[in-house]
Amino acid sequence: EVQLVESGGGLVQAGGSLRLSCAASGFSFDDYSMGWFLQAPGKERERISCISTSDESTYYADSLKDRFTISSDENKNTVYLQMSNLKPEDTAVYYCAAERGFYSSCLMGASYGMNYWGNGTLVTVSS
Repeated sequence: EVQLVESGGGLVQAGGSLRLSCAASGFSFDDYSMGWFLQAPGKERERISCISTSDESTYYADSLKDRFTISSDENKNTVYLQMSNLKPEDTAVYYCAAERGFYSSCLMGASYGMNYWGNGTLVTVSS
């Protein structure tokens, strides 16, 4: 059974940091790229960042690249999202997703092209 389980969300004050984790199981982690997406209240899901688990290449949305860092640990089948200098507008449910092969869909922000999704973890940033 394929599972993507996010953790690390919670309530943080503006300017604070959080590290989200996404533990993957049930598929060959090395054969997939991973992405982080967020969905703010009343808005569409949008792509934050993508990473290739094979060559560690990454992609970031321009608006977030200075504050967010994606990484992966193949030994733990886990992908991380380090978030710093958080702002109230970062409040959202954060999802990780897996895409077979290169992160083509993730790169385009095409969430429909991702193969597997986690259930999300809520991040709330207070002002």
